[in-house]
Amino acid sequence: MRIALCQFGAVPAVSKNIKKIEAFAAEAKAQEADLLVCPEAAMSRFPAEEQDQVPQAEPLDGSFGTALAQATVGSGLTIVAGGFTPGDGTRVKNTLFVASDGKISAHYDKIHLYDAFQARESDKVIAGDIAPTVIDVNGVAVGLATCYDLRFPEIFRVLADLGSKVIALPAAWIRGSYKEEHWLTLLRARAIENGFFVVGSGESGERSIGRSAIFDPMGLQLTDLGTQPGLTVVDIDVEDVDRTRNINPGLRNRRFAIAGHNSGA
Repeated sequence: MRIALCQFGAVPAVSKNIKKIEAFAAEAKAQEADLLVCPEAAMSRFPAEEQDQVPQAEPLDGSFGTALAQATVGSGLTIVAGGFTPGDGTRVKNTLFVASDGKISAHYDKIHLYDAFQARESDKVIAGDIAPTVIDVNGVAVGLATCYDLRFPEIFRVLADLGSKVIALPAAWIRGSYKEEHWLTLLRARAIENGFFVVGSGESGERSIGRSAIFDPMGLQLTDLGTQPGLTVVDIDVEDVDRTRNINPGLRNRRFAIAGHNSGA
């Protein structure tokens, strides 16, 4: 499987962010990538604390979703990118758009909201239903998660139980003390715990750390985009997941199930 990973700093204008993603998608297609993972809020920059977020929201078939879908026409490329969809009229949903075969083929609404480090995402965003999402990318099961989800290992156990071999995790990981260490450590931990690949796309720019990275099932870091905008393409061997889980059978050796989920443990 060939994975394209990009990062950039989103701006308020959706049309400008679309152009950036279209350029990354063209490069990913030229390199015959199966999957392009873009940051959280790639559709539009998170607003300032005092600004209303509702005007940013678009339906899945709005301008952002339509452009993502169009960027996948005529190729085997799947794009995962974050944006905002309508919520209850006063708040929005933090949504991952999944585009493939010229359409929006799936989506995931962020479950864990960033009410931490003196921020309150829940003031403007509605949490998604507790329904972890797995998509098929050219025969490979890819689980979806968003940013703050990374701090909750339970969702990744569930995604593993649902067959995920790869995790696509868009983020806008805010700068601050220890934040880069937390980001890279948790990406690595989720990969090792579950024996799958973890692909983290982090927004770069003034607000967020960037540091988009991929970790393999043994926790080896395969790439790091640093702090500047850019794209990289990495080939992975999906069979490493089964090989790793045979060497380190942590999933089989569990003694605790996830509440509300039949893990088979």
